[in-house]
Amino acid sequence: MNQIRRRDLGLLYISDDAVMEQQKPARQLTQRLNAIDRSDFDGIKAIVKQLFGKSENAFVNPPFYCDYGFNIEVGDNFFANYNCTILDVAKVKIGKNCLLAPNVAIYTAGHAVDPELRAAMYEYGMPVTIGDNVWIGGSSVICPGVTIGDNSVIGAGSVVTKDIPSDVVAAGNPCRVIRAITERDKTYYFKDRKTDVVL
Repeated sequence: MNQIRRRDLGLLYISDDAVMEQQKPARQLTQRLNAIDRSDFDGIKAIVKQLFGKSENAFVNPPFYCDYGFNIEVGDNFFANYNCTILDVAKVKIGKNCLLAPNVAIYTAGHAVDPELRAAMYEYGMPVTIGDNVWIGGSSVICPGVTIGDNSVIGAGSVVTKDIPSDVVAAGNPCRVIRAITERDKTYYFKDRKTDVVL
């Protein structure tokens, strides 16, 4: 069994020449994205469309980094702010209307804890799934194998090592549920500040 097949089955694999060859298109696209005039919004959208394919109205503020691109699926109205990194060794599925604040990192890639396996250059990938309407705060890290449910908010600086359910605010290192999202959140958008927006 070749290393690409091992990777795609979630087995330990080695990044050999064939694996690295698959990364070239994404590296070329991200290099173009990261070098583009930051005010060329149409140009940015065009490159993002090439990276993420079918999503409508997706936008990424460069710089942005990923391994393959083809393992990333984002829903409509996806937004990633500056300096986002997605290590997409395995599938990363992100729902519609999701917001990633600056410096968010999503890692599907991992290495064996055993030092001999690590020294032998073995690694693995486990998928990450993020539901619809999720907001991930700045400098958060989403670890391999994690699922985040619909409508949830991940507080800034969190390290998400376990699944987070839908409709909650979660934060911390390790990330844990702080509270449910309630009707009060429709009235107060920040602490005691009332919204004047009518939907």
